[in-house]
Amino acid sequence: MFIYVVSIVIIINLVAFINRIVKFPKLNAQRRLKAYTLTEVLVVLVIIGILLLLALPNLLPLITKAKSTEAKLQLTHVQTLEKNYFYEHSKYSKDLTEIGFIQDKLSTESKDAHANYRIEIVSASNTGFTARATAVVDFNGNGTFNVWEMDQDKNLKEVTPD
Repeated sequence: MFIYVVSIVIIINLVAFINRIVKFPKLNAQRRLKAYTLTEVLVVLVIIGILLLLALPNLLPLITKAKSTEAKLQLTHVQTLEKNYFYEHSKYSKDLTEIGFIQDKLSTESKDAHANYRIEIVSASNTGFTARATAVVDFNGNGTFNVWEMDQDKNLKEVTPD
């Protein structure tokens, strides 16, 4: 917080110094425009920046929660495809393409990609399967990547919280 106060003081002093050096022509009373000074605008911008810095850590868990919805939806889709595959073949498959799942391009692969989770089937047998969604992006920057798992009974479990 001390750094923010010091930066505000430095900016205000810099603006005051520039105002002293640069001589603005005097306008007569009829042509004078009402406007905000550069100092006022900079102070408002600094205050908005400080408020954003204070609010951002509180918003990160909401961002993570919103992005984890992608994992839940993809795992539900895999569970549905596995169930359909089981009805046809009397076993579960470990191959995503065999059940008809197409992984979207991951956000780490290209700029136009938007998938934040890599989907894989960890285990599959005649009686059950486990699918996993692993985040490819660290949403809150703490070094932990979010991992979700779902089984054949649609039991969803967050293995590694982010």
